[in-house]
Amino acid sequence: MPHVVVLGAGVIGLSSALRIQAEGHAVTIVARDFPSGSETIDAQSQINYTSPWGGAHNRIVPPTNPAEEREHAMSFRTFDHMRAVQAQYPEAGITFMKGIEYLEAPSEAYRVLTEERARTQLGVKGFRLLKAGELPEGVKWGCEYDTWCVNPMVYCSFLLRRFAILGGKVLRREVRDPREVFSWNFEAGPVDVLINASGNGFGDENMFITRGQTCLVANPSLVTVTRQNADGSWTFCVPRNFDGGTIIGGTKEPNNWDPNPSLEVRETLLRKFAATYPQILGSEGRFTVMKDIVGRRPTRKGGIRLEKEQVGNKQTIIHAYGLGGRGYELSWGVADGVARLLAEHLGSNTSGKEEAKL
Repeated sequence: MPHVVVLGAGVIGLSSALRIQAEGHAVTIVARDFPSGSETIDAQSQINYTSPWGGAHNRIVPPTNPAEEREHAMSFRTFDHMRAVQAQYPEAGITFMKGIEYLEAPSEAYRVLTEERARTQLGVKGFRLLKAGELPEGVKWGCEYDTWCVNPMVYCSFLLRRFAILGGKVLRREVRDPREVFSWNFEAGPVDVLINASGNGFGDENMFITRGQTCLVANPSLVTVTRQNADGSWTFCVPRNFDGGTIIGGTKEPNNWDPNPSLEVRETLLRKFAATYPQILGSEGRFTVMKDIVGRRPTRKGGIRLEKEQVGNKQTIIHAYGLGGRGYELSWGVADGVARLLAEHLGSNTSGKEEAKL
């Protein structure tokens, strides 16, 4: 039985590990940080552990080029998987709901998007274009559709628990160079293939971080709302449910390493979202702030790195990182890609379409 080591225990590493398990391989996850509850995770020392700080939700992005077409396919592969998991494991931290999209300055890809194309060609379930009277002031285009949100702490802990129940092994280590792992002694034997799901990669010159600041509030919401403002900024809410509150966001700041939240930014985020979706304020007419969140999205020039690399004599690494802020949205599509690359390398007959056995 081949032994595969996955570097990283974020949503991509966990999803890939489960997906590989479904092919019958022995899998070990090696990581410095593992999922834990919101009560114990440390915002300063674990800021580079991206997954806990995500929203996280799925949005529609009409594809306009081959790279976006690939990501679109990955997002809907993930949608289908999330639906199946939520049906079987309601405790997994996944909630299905309506998504609402507001655009102040829609690009042509949105302006020409019809309900028929969205439903049939793009496969968007429950898609409906909003009428002018349904749009907030300043918004030129809007739609609603069926989507999902997750509570990251609950969901990632669920994935890790399922991985362990299915026989997976974990090892807490900090890795400086992925090649060093090939020389380690593992309970499952020598490493046959290494999966680099480290988020930021190791010395990849195309990688950079995108700082994101959001605010977690206690106010509930039955929908996830995203507004793209004309100045390029974003206003959104992502319900976490499972007593996880609601995320109000958010910023996208390339190469900003500041780990400290700004109170001024918080007030701006809350004010803008209240103006966009005043229902969030509830009967009391105000937000109940739980905490500020700062995270670092692992962003890559040129997009996702999903490929195989030979680094030595019979040493193979499959890279799966650089998803920016779309890790959850694309997770199971990326995991499928990892499984296909692994099957090609091992000469397996698998089609790469097996379901992870959660």
